[in-house]
Amino acid sequence: MLRPLHDYVVLEKVKEEEKTKSGIILTDKPKDEPSRGIVIAVGPGKTEDGKLIPTGLEAGQNVIYKKYSGTEITLDKKDYLLISAGDILAVIE
Repeated sequence: MLRPLHDYVVLEKVKEEEKTKSGIILTDKPKDEPSRGIVIAVGPGKTEDGKLIPTGLEAGQNVIYKKYSGTEITLDKKDYLLISAGDILAVIE
């Protein structure tokens, strides 16, 4: 398993719905919309002025992150995204 360092987070990408709840298939989606993922692992945080600042994220949370950010990684035939905590925009509750 990946163990991120500093303020990095490992995400598993969640595919966006291509069909609405009523069954309408969406064909044209905006290209620059944020993407969704599930937090798999979280680094300890970043250090500023000698103090550790935690990211505030936990494994299992659904998040929205900036599109085109992070580094894609394949491990054990699964795709992950290694991303800075600063590129995560929101937690879905």
